[in-house]
Amino acid sequence: METLFSLLPIVLGLLVLAVAALLWAIRSGQFDDLEGPAYRILHDDDDPRIPFNQEEDKAAEGEDQEGGNGERGGRPGT
Repeated sequence: METLFSLLPIVLGLLVLAVAALLWAIRSGQFDDLEGPAYRILHDDDDPRIPFNQEEDKAAEGEDQEGGNGERGGRPGT
């Protein structure tokens, strides 16, 4: 019985913390857009703000300038 009386305040405290965290998440907008992140993952590779995409874009621009005829790779004029 002593264990019950000692665990009851602990459980109530955790319940208050869980409700407070839920209310904070709702007020801060965590549940506003439920479908956006699911579709955003499909478009992340096209984002120019991603560092490895910037390097690939610069390399692609350099290949276009070297080719002279707008083709990537291969010999010019073939």
